[in-house]
Amino acid sequence: MSAADDIDDSAAPLIEHLAELRTRLIHCVVAFIVGIVISFTVATPIFNFLTGPLCEVLAERGQDCALIFISPQEGFFVAIKISMLGGFILGFPYISYQLWRFVAPGLYKSEKGAFLPFLIASPFMFFLGAAFAFYIVTPLAYDFFLGFQQFTPEGQAVPAGDPQNNPGPSVVFQGSAQEYLNLTVKFIVAFGLCFQLPVLLTLMGKAGLVSAQGLADVRKYAVVGILLLAAFATPPDVVSQIILFTAVYGLYEVSILLVRRVEKKREAELRAQGLWFDDEDDEPEDEAGETGRA
Repeated sequence: MSAADDIDDSAAPLIEHLAELRTRLIHCVVAFIVGIVISFTVATPIFNFLTGPLCEVLAERGQDCALIFISPQEGFFVAIKISMLGGFILGFPYISYQLWRFVAPGLYKSEKGAFLPFLIASPFMFFLGAAFAFYIVTPLAYDFFLGFQQFTPEGQAVPAGDPQNNPGPSVVFQGSAQEYLNLTVKFIVAFGLCFQLPVLLTLMGKAGLVSAQGLADVRKYAVVGILLLAAFATPPDVVSQIILFTAVYGLYEVSILLVRRVEKKREAELRAQGLWFDDEDDEPEDEAGETGRA
């Protein structure tokens, strides 16, 4: 067989994989579009639900919950953004299923059993982070932001020439619907992605890319990185930054425990197979050319 024939034989599976990838991507796009259409029909109830944390904070201060449009097209773009967010959430399970269908044929049975739990845990952790942001972080952040309002006594005239009795102008929140939506979605997405940390590190630990001891050794660098993440991923207020740092650092420590558990499980399996040796000098190589120590 010539070299040209070898190239032709290797190109055929590649073309088949690309065709399969194209089919899966088309299915994902269709699911996303269907989710957008469904969400667009209920965009107003979704927006009303997203304004819940703001309305609660305003109600505690005795203010009406009201947002404004500062441009004629703002209402339309708010509905589009809500529809895209809803489309992604509704389509995510089907998109994950298409990803699994594309990856699964190339995995061994043991690898499928190892990868599938992470595929299920990833959306769960994202929604957990999103719920944490929406129900805990967002109300605290808006309570902090709205604390900078200032009110003048109602029904009292303030002498213009008396600076001692002049309390200053009344500064009251009149928020833009689009700005509020952008900030709320930023909170939700930031916390949802940050809550993927245990899933990512545990998967890397199972693949042998990281170790529990290695993660523990770089803990001080992780603290700096998490602080920077909290500074960029949240608005410039101390409350939300501290909450994000505390949550992500806690997840980092949980990740170390999960990776250590994965390592102990792998060690037990290798010991049962007689491939684990405590003395590094006596470690024989297995069939793949790797030593028994993970």
